[in-house]
Amino acid sequence: MKHKLLTLAAATLALSSTAFSTAHPAHVAKAATQAEKSEMRSFVRNTLQKNHVRGSVVVIKDGTPQQISYGYAWYGKKIGNGNSKVVYPTASLQKVVTGAMIVQLINETANTDQEFSQYTKISRWYPNVENADKISIGNLLTHTSGIHATGTEVNRGRNYSEDKAIQWVINNINSTPEGKVGSYFYNNSNYILLAGIISKITGKSYEENFQERIVDRLNLKSTFLYQDIPSSLTDPISYYWNGKNYQDPSYVKRSLASQLPGAGNMFSTPMDYYRIQVGLTNGSILSKADFNYLTHLKTRNEKDYSGGVYLKNNDNLKMAYGNLAGTHFGNWFQMTTDNQNGLVMFLNQTTDSEKANKVVGYEILNHIKPDTFSSN
Repeated sequence: MKHKLLTLAAATLALSSTAFSTAHPAHVAKAATQAEKSEMRSFVRNTLQKNHVRGSVVVIKDGTPQQISYGYAWYGKKIGNGNSKVVYPTASLQKVVTGAMIVQLINETANTDQEFSQYTKISRWYPNVENADKISIGNLLTHTSGIHATGTEVNRGRNYSEDKAIQWVINNINSTPEGKVGSYFYNNSNYILLAGIISKITGKSYEENFQERIVDRLNLKSTFLYQDIPSSLTDPISYYWNGKNYQDPSYVKRSLASQLPGAGNMFSTPMDYYRIQVGLTNGSILSKADFNYLTHLKTRNEKDYSGGVYLKNNDNLKMAYGNLAGTHFGNWFQMTTDNQNGLVMFLNQTTDSEKANKVVGYEILNHIKPDTFSSN
């Protein structure tokens, strides 16, 4: 794990080696030929290159994932994107994982003294939070709590424990004018509160639940909360494209990650994240019925956001975008809900434009399966 950035100079375009990985597909599909893999590899790398972005992408076509990487994850040490030593910040792509753990607990506590549902008010766990007697679990999961408190991604320069990070959020909520419960306002505070609820119900930290309920169930080898990243691995540096490669280096500091339990402190690889998406419906993490519950909560509004993802195209597509303030990362996944086609794209060099990053991803998606995906 790095502790400081090296001084970086403007560099010429550089390419990383590309790794091909395999994972168990959701359904049996005809394996891509080597020629088809090579063609896809060339297309994806050329698309990233012409748009001046760098990163690692998993392309899923007909149920088979293929990892394709381009550029450097850390230019100063010449560590390429896709290198087995690199784990990427997932930012808001973590939220569906937190949502899934809530559904697991809804199932596990049924017919017990701790039983709860999407309708349960959070005053059970947070009696001192403003409007807690009006805000439900479902409101948190769909960003319709009315919580408008901001500042969760402003690095406060200290390493927080889970409990202290959650308490800061509670204090911040209580000192900020709130909106109407039921109105949509995307806010990390919702999922940080959910991380605390997971801990309160189980008597274990979010960290322990994450390890047991997600990592161990899927046997993930490259997925960690920030504080658990082994010293043999590294998180990447992000860069800004301003006409030259690898400018304005920045990375996710431990202090920032510690502020975001359940909402932005997970690090992974695009291949592991693909496995998580498969696990959300194949019974490893959730069943198909559980995933349907998570993504169709009664508090979901016209934004179609529920449980950490957006559903579109008559629920045939699932997606989410993530980045972290003060960095240049841009993460986007979009997959068919049957997990047969799509992409998981972790970019570490961008122009800090969500729209521009999605243009890149959409071009790749159209190459995977034309006339299937959404451009935003």
